[in-house]
Amino acid sequence: MSAVVTVAPTGPLATKADNPDLPTQPHEIADAVAEAYRAGAAVAHLHLRDEHDRPTADPDIARRTIDLIAERCPILVQLSTGVGLDVPFEERERLVELRPRMATLNPCSMSFGEGEFRNPPRDVRRLAARMRELGVRPELEIYDTGHLDACLRLRDDGLLEEPLQFSIVLGVRGGMAATPDNLLATVRRLPAGSVWQVIAIGRANLQLTAIGLALGGNARAGLEDTLHIARGELAAGNLPLVERAIALVGAVGRTVADVAQAEHDLQLTRPALSRT
Repeated sequence: MSAVVTVAPTGPLATKADNPDLPTQPHEIADAVAEAYRAGAAVAHLHLRDEHDRPTADPDIARRTIDLIAERCPILVQLSTGVGLDVPFEERERLVELRPRMATLNPCSMSFGEGEFRNPPRDVRRLAARMRELGVRPELEIYDTGHLDACLRLRDDGLLEEPLQFSIVLGVRGGMAATPDNLLATVRRLPAGSVWQVIAIGRANLQLTAIGLALGGNARAGLEDTLHIARGELAAGNLPLVERAIALVGAVGRTVADVAQAEHDLQLTRPALSRT
C-alpha cells in the first residue's frame, strides 16, 4: 500500500527569525520543493510570502512560485487558500483562479493561536462551488470535530464530490490537541473511501505522523508543521523532515507514492495545465 508524502515548506506564521532555513521567497520555496521531490515527496503544499516575507495571496507571486517549481520538478501543487490570518478571505479565494490541481478548503472559523482564522460559512460555500466549477480538488483541513460535520454538510448540499480528501490538523491552539485519541476518534468518523493525512503541529509531529501512516493515512512533513528535527534542534531546512517521513513510510511496511501513483491515490482527474 502506497503513502503520499506532502512537503509543506513555509506555512503562514513562522519567520526566518524562528528558523533561518525557512524558505519564503519564490526561488527559495521552489528549491526546497525540488529537494523534497528528489527525496520522495509527491505533493507540495504552498504558502506564499511577499518581498517582506509577509503572507500574501498575490496571484503574480503564486504564479511565479508555481512556474519556478515546474521548471525544477513535476511535483503536484496544492495551494493554500488559508494564506495568513490577516489576509481577507476575498483575496485568499482568488488563488483558485490559477487552477492548481488541489487547494485547501477550510470549512470553519476558529481561534488560531493568538489570532482568528476567519472562514465565514457563506464565503466557504462560494469557494467550494467555484473550486468544483474549476475542477480544483479540495483539501479539507479539519482542526476540530465540528469541522468534519461542516464538510459533510457541504457534501450533502452537492458542493463537494466524494471521495473526500481530508487533512486532520492536530496541535493548533484553538483546535484539537495533538493526541492519538483525537486522531483515532476523527479517523473513525471519516466517510468510507476518504483520503486523509495527518498534520501534526510541533512536538507531536513525529509520533502522530507514524500513527497516521500505520492506520493507512498519508503524511505531511516540513517547516510549516515543525521547525525542529529533535527536541531543541532546529531542522536544517525541509529536507531532513521529508526524509524522516519517507523513512517512517518504510518502517510501517508501506511504499512511497511517486507523482503518478499520487495522482491515482488522490483521484486527481483533471490533467495539469500546460505552460507552453
